[in-house]
Amino acid sequence: MKVDLFDFELPPERIALRPAEPRDAARLLVLDGAGTRDLHVGDLPAQLRRGDLLVFNDTRVIPAQLEGVRGAAKIGATLHKREGPRRWRAFVRNAKRLRDGDMIDFGNGVAAVASDRAEDGSFALTFAGEEPVELLLDRAGRMPLPPYIAARRQADARDAEDYQTMFATEKGAVAAPTAALHFTPALIAALAEAGIGQATLTLHVGAGTFLPVKVDDTAEHRMHAEWGRIDTATADRLNAVRAAGGRVIAVGTTSLRLIESASGEDGVIRPFEGDTAIFITPGYRFRGVDGLMTNFHLPRSTLFMLVSALMGRERMRAAYAHAIANGYRFYSYGDASLLLP
Repeated sequence: MKVDLFDFELPPERIALRPAEPRDAARLLVLDGAGTRDLHVGDLPAQLRRGDLLVFNDTRVIPAQLEGVRGAAKIGATLHKREGPRRWRAFVRNAKRLRDGDMIDFGNGVAAVASDRAEDGSFALTFAGEEPVELLLDRAGRMPLPPYIAARRQADARDAEDYQTMFATEKGAVAAPTAALHFTPALIAALAEAGIGQATLTLHVGAGTFLPVKVDDTAEHRMHAEWGRIDTATADRLNAVRAAGGRVIAVGTTSLRLIESASGEDGVIRPFEGDTAIFITPGYRFRGVDGLMTNFHLPRSTLFMLVSALMGRERMRAAYAHAIANGYRFYSYGDASLLLP
């Protein structure tokens, strides 16, 4: 499909620079068989059915953005995928000043050797020393805000909390599973009282999620791989919910992509551990999920293509036009949509 089919105009003022307070006060655009409704995230329990199950991603964002020097050259690095105990694949700013074998000094006693430049311009960074890399990043790194926020303001102390979900336990993501940012303990309690369950899986979101689609046709785009895991107990639970007539509703496109990666043609969700580079566009037949809660995405992005596959391209274009006209806030810190095909 032509990428132009997924383009739309978004006024810059619609991009949220901070999350709603409290988190569940964010707006919620509901699209289902009854039409389109303007609500708030706190209204979610009444939009679901007893026996439904929400699936959250429990990945935790690490301070994966680094600023350093190689000689006199300033080098920026954003880690996006772990390749070993001390080795990460990273997108590099000012990469033309970097060669295989160069040492980058990130300050605070943190340094890494660059190697294995890939076709996409990324490098492997192998961190020096014996301290766990997580400790090195806590010392020298900062929260990797999405480019469309970082271009307008610096990350600050608030982001260390704002850019983590209440489910974040498994360190390894360089971007938050942002749909889950809207949830609070009070909302989870209300969902439980309404008979709506919850489960977690892990997908370590990579910085590749923000990369623009540079080709003209979706068939030519290649996704970056991300590591994920669904254990046996979780897979069994998801299958049991659907067998009993409940719906499996992914909270965030990261949860959806991992569930779909673990689902067979028979609709059975199986345990999964490894990389996925699944790319979902219109025409895809969903096998493991029955709905999605997600934020509002970039024009021409793989994520807008995904929601178009779930709900239909024309319906999503109309929904986004409605959201823009009615003042919804977009992207990572923005409002949410509940999509129930």
